[in-house]
Amino acid sequence: MTPNVKITIKDVAREAGCGVATASRVLNNSGPASAEIREKVENAAREMGFSFSAKGRALQSSKSMTIGCVVPSLVNPVFAEAVQGIQLEFAGSGYQLLISSSNYDGGADNDAVATLLSKDVDGLIVTMVAPDRSKALRQARHRGIPVSLMFHDPLDGFVTAHVDNFEAAREVARRFAGHGHRRSGYLALRFASSDRSRNRYAGFHAECRAHGLADPVLIELSEADANTPHKLSAILEEHADLTAIFASNDFLAIAVQKAARQLGWRVPQDLSVVGFDGIEIGRLLEVPLATIETEPEAIGRQAARSLLSALQGVAPEQLPPLPFHFRAGATLAEPRSENRDDDRGATRPPSVPSLKTQLSQG
Repeated sequence: MTPNVKITIKDVAREAGCGVATASRVLNNSGPASAEIREKVENAAREMGFSFSAKGRALQSSKSMTIGCVVPSLVNPVFAEAVQGIQLEFAGSGYQLLISSSNYDGGADNDAVATLLSKDVDGLIVTMVAPDRSKALRQARHRGIPVSLMFHDPLDGFVTAHVDNFEAAREVARRFAGHGHRRSGYLALRFASSDRSRNRYAGFHAECRAHGLADPVLIELSEADANTPHKLSAILEEHADLTAIFASNDFLAIAVQKAARQLGWRVPQDLSVVGFDGIEIGRLLEVPLATIETEPEAIGRQAARSLLSALQGVAPEQLPPLPFHFRAGATLAEPRSENRDDDRGATRPPSVPSLKTQLSQG
């Protein structure tokens, strides 16, 4: 072809020996075409260097060809992997992803969705503090903009890509019971505002009761507590009778290990710890983390597929939860002794003074 001459879809159709409508269906992936014609059109487009103008597509279809995505954090690899899954699923569809991170803040969630709506996004994929109470999401649905949720358990009126948090947490309780733990705790961040955290506690609590264990102690933490080792150590020390901790995510479980070391406790000999998510760094620790392992990329892909179906006019259906499995790691073991079960403090290493004493002295 002559340099600097703009290639049009008419040129592609002529080269492939088909009509413009057929070429458009193939390149838009918007309708039926035989395998032979599809191959001819795709080869012609590739050889001629043809690509649709995103702006032109938007004008022709009254769409922006953009998808808004809101996640709590991109530092947490769970959400970063989910976004990667979304991008992989949208590859070749012509849609571009606009990403916003809210830092687990409900107000920021709504602001982010409102901003994306002002950009005329065609759809939304979100993980939010409270999607069922979000005014911005209600506005999106009122405007007919499809929404897919990620990580949330099923909510009325929404399609969500998720694991069964209740059932996954039951598995942790079963593992604790199998190792002989009778007194455990659930360590939670943002418990009041996270449906995921609440459902994990509910499943954990139900299965502890089913096995005749003591009801797990709910220990709610602030971000400052979780990110300050001496504060987290003080909280652990207040619950020194517990032999096992189920943390609501892997980062928190890793922080528990560090805080336990400050008290002179060994994991898992003095305290068993289990996390949730299965982030890769948990495998690389000196004592690899026991955790519920999920597939965040698959969650992102499923959410994207649901949204693409809705954008094509197909009413999306709630799909079953994605799989999880328990990764054994090395932070879960039997309590050290029956005596320890009765009087845990007496078996703790005496070399480290009480953290409360340390804090009061300095």
